[in-house]
Amino acid sequence: MKKDLLKVAGRYLNSRLIVGTGKYKSFSETAKAIKASGADMVTVAVRRVNILDKKKPILTDYLNPKKITFLPNTAGCFTSDEALRTLRLAREMGGWKLVKLEVLGDKKTLYPNMIETIKSTKTLAKEGFKVMVYCTDDPLLAKKCEDNGASAIMPLASPIGSGLGLQNKINISLIVKQSKVPVIVDAGIGTASDATIAMELGCDGVLINSAIASAKKPILMAKAFKDAVISGRNSFLAGRMKKNYLAIPSSPIKGLI
Repeated sequence: MKKDLLKVAGRYLNSRLIVGTGKYKSFSETAKAIKASGADMVTVAVRRVNILDKKKPILTDYLNPKKITFLPNTAGCFTSDEALRTLRLAREMGGWKLVKLEVLGDKKTLYPNMIETIKSTKTLAKEGFKVMVYCTDDPLLAKKCEDNGASAIMPLASPIGSGLGLQNKINISLIVKQSKVPVIVDAGIGTASDATIAMELGCDGVLINSAIASAKKPILMAKAFKDAVISGRNSFLAGRMKKNYLAIPSSPIKGLI
């Protein structure tokens, strides 16, 4: 079989699972979980990166950015200006142009402020960034992100860190069908089966952080998500059977003795 790679902004990834690097007990645990997940892209919250205290360990001591793709994100930004400043800093620090945009609306729900998000997407795209955009699961607003230059659409499954799983499969399906760029479910996934459902809907990938980092056994959960994403993708590619509202015998009844 031809290798089924995820293509984002001209970059090919072996894994359709993207993993966050926050909330782990240590960088060592982070590295072990990412290895177990098989992910070759990880998100990094630029505003939380230690660049001043040389006595403290940093993420690159444990993860080699030459072997795994770092995706700088704007976690913790609540305005367009904050997000733009953060990603411009990331470009100056490491030359990163492939980035993840988050512009949050409030501290209680951490839902994206879509007005500021669309505005930021347009500006970043004009500046040459390849922008993966965290957004609501509204198909109309997701399309606006794409129309304004998004390289990937990242609708939430449910609120960040909630673990509630996919709350609106219909909208996610609509976003998948209308989008010409990759659709990667981001936020709210709680367990491996949630990731399988997202992939069976036709999503191109999923991004997981809290569900792995907050598990009782993060390394084992990372492996579970690796398997779940592969299984869900294969199920989607295989094409599920038609749903029926009445029973249909598994064995043919014609010609029975």
